[in-house]
Amino acid sequence: MPDQCDLFNADSTAATRAERLRAEIERHNYRYYVLDAPEITDAEYDKLLRELEALEAAHPELVTPASPTQRVGAAPAKEFGTVRHRAPMLSLGNAFGHEEVRDFDRRVKRGLGTEADVPYACELKIDGLAVSLTYEDGVLVTAATRGNGVEGEDITRNIRTIPAVPLRLRPVADLGGVIEVRGEVYLSRAEFDRINAEREERGEPPFANPRNAAAGSVRQLDPRITAARRLAIFCYALGKSGPLAFGTHAELLAFIRDAGLPVNPQFRLAANADEVLEFCDAWEVERHTLSYDIDGVVVKVNDLDAQAALGFVSRSPRWAIAYKYAPEQAETTVRDIVVQVGRTGALTPVAIMDPVALAGSVVARATLHNEDEIRRKDIRIGDRVVIQKAGEIIPEVVRAIPEARDGDEREFVMPDRCPACGAEVVRPEGEAVARCTGVACPAQVKQRIEHFVARGALDIQGVGPALVEQLIANGLIHDTADLFTLTADQLAGLERMGKKSAENVVAAIQGAKQPPLGRLIFALGIRYVGETVAEILAAHFCSLERLAAATEEELRGIPGIGPQIAGSVFVAFQQEQMACLLDKLRAAGVAPRAPAAPAVPVAVGPFSGKTVVFTGALSIPRDDAEAMVKTLGGKASSRVSKKTDVVVVGENAGAKADKARQLGIAMITEDEFRALVAEAKGGGE
Repeated sequence: MPDQCDLFNADSTAATRAERLRAEIERHNYRYYVLDAPEITDAEYDKLLRELEALEAAHPELVTPASPTQRVGAAPAKEFGTVRHRAPMLSLGNAFGHEEVRDFDRRVKRGLGTEADVPYACELKIDGLAVSLTYEDGVLVTAATRGNGVEGEDITRNIRTIPAVPLRLRPVADLGGVIEVRGEVYLSRAEFDRINAEREERGEPPFANPRNAAAGSVRQLDPRITAARRLAIFCYALGKSGPLAFGTHAELLAFIRDAGLPVNPQFRLAANADEVLEFCDAWEVERHTLSYDIDGVVVKVNDLDAQAALGFVSRSPRWAIAYKYAPEQAETTVRDIVVQVGRTGALTPVAIMDPVALAGSVVARATLHNEDEIRRKDIRIGDRVVIQKAGEIIPEVVRAIPEARDGDEREFVMPDRCPACGAEVVRPEGEAVARCTGVACPAQVKQRIEHFVARGALDIQGVGPALVEQLIANGLIHDTADLFTLTADQLAGLERMGKKSAENVVAAIQGAKQPPLGRLIFALGIRYVGETVAEILAAHFCSLERLAAATEEELRGIPGIGPQIAGSVFVAFQQEQMACLLDKLRAAGVAPRAPAAPAVPVAVGPFSGKTVVFTGALSIPRDDAEAMVKTLGGKASSRVSKKTDVVVVGENAGAKADKARQLGIAMITEDEFRALVAEAKGGGE
């Protein structure tokens, strides 16, 4: 066994290596996100990050808030807090043409008492979300939205997920005290398209433009969702600047860049208003070559003393203005309105138009979102219409031109049967989206099967999205019931599927033929029926046959089942496709297990009368662990509070464990929890 000196040396070596890794990773982040000049490959970067993660896992005491490993990991928040800006975040006045820019220039000269040319700093106006980043002694401590200019929402946990935001500034100057950096969070066009494609597949409305998408991403309560959105940022100003002082806006931008924060490289110093307009006009043409969206140019007096002399009017500076580009529009004719069926059954009307050049591309289709939108704009088949690109990305129909009608135009009617499968189309009361009710709809089959086999449903190991896609493409399955007829020989012929793997998959499928009834109900993918609702239905009806025969009134009478859920369940079981699917499942030998009578909680036990919270990864399903607590007289909760009695800590525990330590709550490992359960049950689980 090593002596204390050996342990000290080992820890010292680990601390040194961790610090070197952090510095190396931060340097590569700077070169990649700020200088756009990476020195290593993504694989080499990932190797450095994995080494640091392993080192910090072995030595948790070495973890620092500014470590690159600490970007993501916080649990979802219940709500956003409020942050008061140390200096107000003001909005800019707008200019919509050359003459308004010249008026701005004349006001600046008058305010400075000069007739000489005034130099200006010109920056592209990113179409995103304005944010404020606060660093104390060089370390990121808070981030906030603009809000009302005085107070904004605390989005610190989400901003930390953006790789381009340094958690610690580079030591390029005296960073003592507080430095407040202003920036614009945005999405690239490619990322915007990816997110919207995923939303449409899930039947969710697409974001209208990158600005809305960026705002929606930053305001997620779960930072893991924000991290998956691949946000970016450009910084452009300082609010409170601590001990720092600059002579010009250009010098300020150079500091921000040197400190490790991305600054837009498309920056120009203009000697006068004529050069400002040259820059604005050039980028109005070139903006479509960018990988991100802009909606104009921000023009600022470059000299900071001159800015201070000009001051502010109302809530806007007198020394800056935003030159806004008008959206490009074009006219075309709507030849047809077709309906697309999304992978969650959402029906979306799409205008088929004569092709027309618009904002750098040829447009021939435009989503009309839903039937209400078509009625509101009074768009008809055969109409002459005005179109533009929302946020320079998504083609949208702005309005019809009724004066161009000749009487041959036709009104659009949403079909009452799914164009993909013929099942009934319903539009729930209060919703704008009509949906296909078919459980075997070919437009939805892949997502339905993926849901059917997922954890929480039938949890069939080895049947993931890639295999499901192959099975459908090869015509081996057409619905969820077909899974149970697959053979090892059929699977063995697929890509990356050997004989042994095929046998394992078939065994897993066959082993799922007797699932708990609640899991099978959830696996059917009925809208609004999550795991909890499925368990309520299973406990009430005890069989699929009884559930399928239930009236809507009977469903509404069940505690925990509201009118919306009752209507969705009733409609689902009235469909012919559902009846056929249930018949196929029964014929394949699928026989769900009715729920057992609720276990009677023990009067005396290790968790009797106690509130227990689980955190981190467990070796058993979280639902099973919580059920054990309930049967032993306790209550399981999802959040740590002063009323919590015990926190069970699994691997990679996060904020809940930290809060438990702060509150002095008893903490036990999963092994200790299982031992208590075994003891309470008389030596076995």
